[in-house]
Amino acid sequence: MDKKNMLIGGALMVCAIGFLIYGSRNAPPPPAPLPPSVTQTAPEGTAAPTSTPGALPSPSVSSVPTVANATFAAIVNDNADAKVTLLKNEYIEVRLTDFGAAVRDVAFLKYPAVQGEPAPFVFNQLHADPMLAFVDFPGLDRAARFTLVSSTRTEAVYRLVLENRIEVTRSYKLIPPGATLGEKDDPYEIRHETTFRNLTDQTIALPRAGVSLGTAAPVNANDYGQYLNVGFYDGDSFHFNERSELEGGGFLTNFGIGDRNPKPFIEQPGSVVWATVKNQFFTAIFTLDHPGVGIVTRRVELPPFPGSTRANIGVAGAARVDLKALAPNGSTVLAGDFYVGPKEYKRLAKFDHRQDKVMQFDRYFFNRIFLSGYVGPFLLTLLHSAHSVVPSWGWSIVLMTLFLKVITLPFTLAASRASKRMQKLQPQIQAVREKYKDNPQKLNQATMEIFKENKVNPVGGCLPILITIPLFVGFFAMLQSASELRFAPFLWAADLAAPDTVAHIFGFPLNIMPLLMGATMVVQMRLTPTPTTDNMQMKIMQFMPIMFTFFCYTFSCALALYSTVNGLFTIAQQLAVNKFTKDDIAPPATAAPVGGNPWKKAKNVTPKKKS
Repeated sequence: MDKKNMLIGGALMVCAIGFLIYGSRNAPPPPAPLPPSVTQTAPEGTAAPTSTPGALPSPSVSSVPTVANATFAAIVNDNADAKVTLLKNEYIEVRLTDFGAAVRDVAFLKYPAVQGEPAPFVFNQLHADPMLAFVDFPGLDRAARFTLVSSTRTEAVYRLVLENRIEVTRSYKLIPPGATLGEKDDPYEIRHETTFRNLTDQTIALPRAGVSLGTAAPVNANDYGQYLNVGFYDGDSFHFNERSELEGGGFLTNFGIGDRNPKPFIEQPGSVVWATVKNQFFTAIFTLDHPGVGIVTRRVELPPFPGSTRANIGVAGAARVDLKALAPNGSTVLAGDFYVGPKEYKRLAKFDHRQDKVMQFDRYFFNRIFLSGYVGPFLLTLLHSAHSVVPSWGWSIVLMTLFLKVITLPFTLAASRASKRMQKLQPQIQAVREKYKDNPQKLNQATMEIFKENKVNPVGGCLPILITIPLFVGFFAMLQSASELRFAPFLWAADLAAPDTVAHIFGFPLNIMPLLMGATMVVQMRLTPTPTTDNMQMKIMQFMPIMFTFFCYTFSCALALYSTVNGLFTIAQQLAVNKFTKDDIAPPATAAPVGGNPWKKAKNVTPKKKS
């Protein structure tokens, strides 16, 4: 019974990790690269001076390149004469453009774009639309030029008169540097308001419009886009559209499930409390004061990374909003809080509308089975607690792992002892199987009597696996979004959020941490008693370290670090168990009556010979 449970537990572990790796990495292949038809966003700088105050600026159309594939949205270049206004605190630099009176991009001053270089990471640097620009609003989209009314280091106000009937005012406000933050305040958050005022004495109906959330792009050439998506929260549940859903194809289409054809966009109706577009480590979240009515997800063709010929595909999102009709000389306001920053759970968890769900700890089926939605936040909180003790994120992972091992020590010690006792019982159990191989009922009865007599729990050896799986899967889910580990060095690893490649051998990367993880698993399995005599099951269990090493070889080395420390602790624990655990297993007898305890000595009923 125990060997079956161990095999089932091991199979579940392998399936869980295999499913997670497959789900996160096996997105449909992107289409072949198209001829270069776009250029990158114009470099930062200030263009032509502001228009004359009070004059109605004439619209100017952005330079939109011709795209060979109509299923893609095109990135746009900044207008050559656009005026850029900067808002800045100690965390972000917001660049506003007067075309659309929107957020051109946001630079994260605490997060470099390239490890070891000072230039910050810029969100929405390449984009289909500026963030918070209106989409599908004739005369008021990214081509409409606003007048900058006023600006300070942390505030800016724009104005435009549409068709000589509607005054549109757009304002942006950033938390000043050094300001005392309230419980819900965050320096990455921008307060935005758009006011529509009717200049006539007639009622004016406003169209349903989209508000751009921005464009999320792969963070580097090794990012295959598996973390790119657009989502929203409707007040009850969360909905995310993956980039792969726009690409069509995939394995399941061979069985008639899904669509082989690419989609230019996905329109999804629903109440929108907040909407987001995000990549692996960073996100833009627009929380509206009054819920929207849906979102639109588009895929965007981006220029390939330098030295790469692989197509570079991003996603763009927009929140649909219904604007109230304007009464004569009346006004209406579209407003909300716009968070543009890192996916830090501690930051996002303090907001009122569960914005921390953009972390997607329970993204996949196996995440939900093993409660990653609860385990992931717990592990990340524990990791931050460890980091408050030691300044290194790598040593924080070590400390966190040791803490988890200590608090689960009573359970794993009991399971290790049970596993060792089960191994001692294998000769007796095997003998019973041979004796009652044609009588399953008596076999089960005799086996249970052996367990009872020796005080052994037949499923006790599975407990370490049952404890390990949720923690491993939760740690895996946590690493998918933990921006804290990005570019965090540890020992020889330059980046805990990436493989710890130290060299290439004939083009193949040499990653040390996964190899150490596999080695500790081999040693651990050799030390751990194996309560089975089945040769096939033994070979399957021995093959597991190879499979785990293969699965984790190109993933974040932080996962391998966690597993390696966990394995080293388990090895020390098992050495102690093997040395100090006393064997009190009853020795096997040579005979057993049918229907009774097969290992209880039978009475001698043979008549004595007469002398």
